[in-house]
Amino acid sequence: MLRDQEYAERPNKTRLKVVAQHQHNLGKQLTELNANILATLPISDYLRTSVLAAKKMQKGALKRQLKYIAALMSEEDVPAIEAALQQQNLPDQQAVAAFHQVEQWRDQLIAGDKQVFNQLLQQFPQIDRQYINQLIRNAVREQKHNKAPKSARALFRYLKELAQNNSV
Repeated sequence: MLRDQEYAERPNKTRLKVVAQHQHNLGKQLTELNANILATLPISDYLRTSVLAAKKMQKGALKRQLKYIAALMSEEDVPAIEAALQQQNLPDQQAVAAFHQVEQWRDQLIAGDKQVFNQLLQQFPQIDRQYINQLIRNAVREQKHNKAPKSARALFRYLKELAQNNSV
């Protein structure tokens, strides 16, 4: 008779702890957001007020409130909240990627990469060839004589302006 009985499977304690820690981290991330962004997230009003209350707390009270927020997170749609947060961070990530692209162009131009120069000419037909060549020459000279990278900065600003004007 004992063999016929089915035993309930116990939840994996490690998995439960990982989920609880994830909910705690997400709750802490929510407390670091400003009220305008918090208002756009798909969370219950009760959780929103708890998060706003946590912003006013310090030390022990904040710690207890974060535990409470983590407990409330079990009733929320965590994947939807994470997706909304990811969507909020997307413009920042795009700006960083554009910044790195302009840095890369500048460094390659100063290194003498003619292929990048030709690509920029094709991508930005309004580019001032004479001005950009002058900036490149001056930046190379400044680099050679260990001077302040004034022209490299000017080249970066010019490329950044071109990229911004082209994307708008």
